[in-house]
Amino acid sequence: MSDVDVVVGYDGTSESERALRWAAQEARLRRLPLTVCHVWRWPFPISHIDHEGVAIVRRMGGHLLDQGVALAGDLAPGLRVRKRLEKGSVYAALVHLGRDADMIVVGSHAPDEMPVGSAALRVPARADRPVVVVRSAATRDGLVAVGVDGSAGSDAALAFAFEEAALRGWRLRAVYGCWEPGAAPGGDLSLFGDEDRLRHVCGAVLERAVAPWLVKYPHVQATTSLVLKSPREALFEAAQDATLMVVGARGTGVVERLTLGATSDALLTHAPCTVAVVPNPAGF
Repeated sequence: MSDVDVVVGYDGTSESERALRWAAQEARLRRLPLTVCHVWRWPFPISHIDHEGVAIVRRMGGHLLDQGVALAGDLAPGLRVRKRLEKGSVYAALVHLGRDADMIVVGSHAPDEMPVGSAALRVPARADRPVVVVRSAATRDGLVAVGVDGSAGSDAALAFAFEEAALRGWRLRAVYGCWEPGAAPGGDLSLFGDEDRLRHVCGAVLERAVAPWLVKYPHVQATTSLVLKSPREALFEAAQDATLMVVGARGTGVVERLTLGATSDALLTHAPCTVAVVPNPAGF
């Protein structure tokens, strides 16, 4: 890609149309071009390749892509829209196209209906750019909820969340679920024997993490929420009211990042709202 853009996957389904709507709005707000990508594949075993049939499948994919581009133009008149017709794996194509993008946007099935191997799970696990998995339509009066734990990963999530709230004029809630050994600052397990001290120490971590962004985005209506529950429970609770949930990605692969952290993965699968997974730039 010659310049930064917003990349969105489109396959003609209602889920991908919702993603396209989000992406077109995102590109307009960020004053970036939008790249609409459709990935086609030959649906039969390679031993049964029919060259004429392959040409037909590819041509049908091109027509579907043109529909998506036309819809993007209708959604955001004047927006610069580019199209990419790719062959093969959806998630691989989006990760590749997204290497120079500002973000990647994909659609998602309803909670608990996401199939194994879904691009909505695989793209966030492999991309080195923020990935927005669109599950619900954006509202005029939205709420961005963001997970915080004082780490570099959560700082990247905060940066994305505040920018998104500022662009869209939405409220923001920074959530720290601290009732878990791994969430204790410095791994200090003694904090769990003194609830008041735990609140004081973790509350200070939360406020310090959010403070710079309040200065940078003074017009964002932001609140903080320290929750004496596990990070997963705290974020699931916040997701019930959120329009957009923003979390950092925590890789567990030995050689490369292959899977998301348990909390991010669970939110992508079960949260009722749209979820953005933001990688830690220091990890790449």
